[in-house]
Amino acid sequence: MATRFTLRQLEYFIAVGEAGSIAQASDRVNVSSPSISTAVAQLEDEFGLPLFVRKHAHGLSLTQAGKRFMEQAKKVLAEADALNHLAGDISGSVRGPLAIGCLLTFAQVVLPAMRRLFETNYPDVRVSQYELHQLEIFEKLRRAEIDVAISYDLDIPADLEFIPLRELPPFAMLDEEHPLAGEAVVSVEELQKHPMVLLDLPHSSEYFLSFFTKIGVKPNIAERTRDMAVLRSLVANGFGYAIANLRPQIDQSPDGRRLRFVPLVGSVRRLRMGLVVPEGATNVLTVQTFVEHCRSVVDDWGFPGLPLPKDET
Repeated sequence: MATRFTLRQLEYFIAVGEAGSIAQASDRVNVSSPSISTAVAQLEDEFGLPLFVRKHAHGLSLTQAGKRFMEQAKKVLAEADALNHLAGDISGSVRGPLAIGCLLTFAQVVLPAMRRLFETNYPDVRVSQYELHQLEIFEKLRRAEIDVAISYDLDIPADLEFIPLRELPPFAMLDEEHPLAGEAVVSVEELQKHPMVLLDLPHSSEYFLSFFTKIGVKPNIAERTRDMAVLRSLVANGFGYAIANLRPQIDQSPDGRRLRFVPLVGSVRRLRMGLVVPEGATNVLTVQTFVEHCRSVVDDWGFPGLPLPKDET
């Protein structure tokens, strides 16, 4: 008798295997916990395999059979995605799944509006998004877990392609009472004398610190964080300045305190925001259409809902 299972069941199973718990998998795929539990139980019944060891205090862990099963399940989903892409290319319609990664530092500012307009224009595309740091973007693109990512041109490896969208200058982010808050521009030499809050993400932190290395000085790092919202709050509450390349529309921290953004001058490298894709990915119609959509959005608006800095217009 033929084995019966659905791609959705495999998707839920993989989510549980990677998350280690039903609850976390539920948050990840935005499906109720009972639905995920049922899907996993149905797979175990259908194949006659125990896929997980259930530990009350420590969630779920894959059995040896479950690990091998997950490897194959990922291949099945990848092949199903490839069939969807192929069908779209043959029919000339933009349809099927599209997994988009976005760098953590600006995921909340750029991706939602860009995605909303794309889904409105192409309702047959099923978009999923992932907020990642730069190394995770590279890894997931290579494993075909995402199709395209919005990121900066930070250390892009040779096996991935970078498609530039917009050049962004660096700013010093300051609280209202900071001694440099009233300046029209500020140099790295001036910042070096004050405490710094560092956005401590792979590749991003190296970029910010390179400003100081280039002039032979060390910053006074007072705080480190991997979260952009926490960074803004630490700065707004006087723990130090930070450096950023994307200015939010509202110059406020999450707790409502005011921020000042002062352009950095001197020998400071601008970053380019763009799309990172595997080689040949733009031959896929859905990916190609998303690339063209992003170019159009950036050309027309600068960023969705975000006016460009004066020197960028």
